[in-house]
Amino acid sequence: MTGRRVGILGGMFDPIHNGHLDVIAAAQRGLQLDEIFVVPANVPPHRAAPVASSYHRFAMVALAIAGREECRATDLELREAGPSYTSDTLRRFHSQGFDPSDLFFVIGADAFLEIATWKNYPALLELSHFAVISRSGVSVGELPVRLPSLASRMRREFTATSSPLIFLINAPTADVSSTAIRRARANGESITGMVPSQVQQHIERHALYEDPAQRATFKARSTDRPAGRLHGRD
Repeated sequence: MTGRRVGILGGMFDPIHNGHLDVIAAAQRGLQLDEIFVVPANVPPHRAAPVASSYHRFAMVALAIAGREECRATDLELREAGPSYTSDTLRRFHSQGFDPSDLFFVIGADAFLEIATWKNYPALLELSHFAVISRSGVSVGELPVRLPSLASRMRREFTATSSPLIFLINAPTADVSSTAIRRARANGESITGMVPSQVQQHIERHALYEDPAQRATFKARSTDRPAGRLHGRD
């Protein structure tokens, strides 16, 4: 053990949103984390490929956490070919000198319910602590009942231990999802309040998640309006 508490939040971040930031804040407060790495995934093993490119997803993560001194964006998974698996990522942190007892893998309660389907389960639970945060529709208070085989490892408060545990953190998080954001964009609806303002600007500037037909219509309307262009380009 190094004495440092290092959080790791992984995900597609397609795009990162205010719910992700609430999860980060809840984990940092609840566990007094010294540092939190935000890790965009490369290829998802259990879902469709991301809509936005790796470049844009990493850029949005960097924009979202700008000014948060405890947060670091890392391309650890983006640099690797093939599917992104949590167990592989945690071992990469081990190779950089982190012990399992230093690490806290941060995850929403809704995603943690599916933990038994993850690669290398249950061995991956020995690779770090897990910090599970309540999400809309799934409170951490449900987990001991819904995952009885893991109940003995669950704790409501931080306990210093060399054995990885599952820490349950009940905190409010924004009821928003990346899917809802992409749907809103495709329908031409506002995403204000769903993502940080700088992320919204990036999405709009690069026309991310827009319906192609709507994009063509916008370009046609803006052809004769130079003032509607950004830095002289569509």
